[in-house]
Amino acid sequence: MNSVEAEILALKALAFLAHSDEDLDRFVALSGVAPADLRARAEQPEMLAAVLDFVLADDTRVTGFCEEVAIDPRELHAARRALPGGRW
Repeated sequence: MNSVEAEILALKALAFLAHSDEDLDRFVALSGVAPADLRARAEQPEMLAAVLDFVLADDTRVTGFCEEVAIDPRELHAARRALPGGRW
């Protein structure tokens, strides 16, 4: 997966989080990003990596997101690897 594809998938993950006030509030609290800053930084690769990290941290979120966008969870992991900090 290339970085553009990964960014698109991460934007979909952000939209997925936005559908759940609880998940979005938790992401904002854990990341320390104010909601207005989140909107302004939504296309920055580092922010998108943080979104994927948040989704990947919870199996229920992974399952729900992958079902919603009809992808295999391995694609989600590949997207994370394609964004900053994803290669260890």
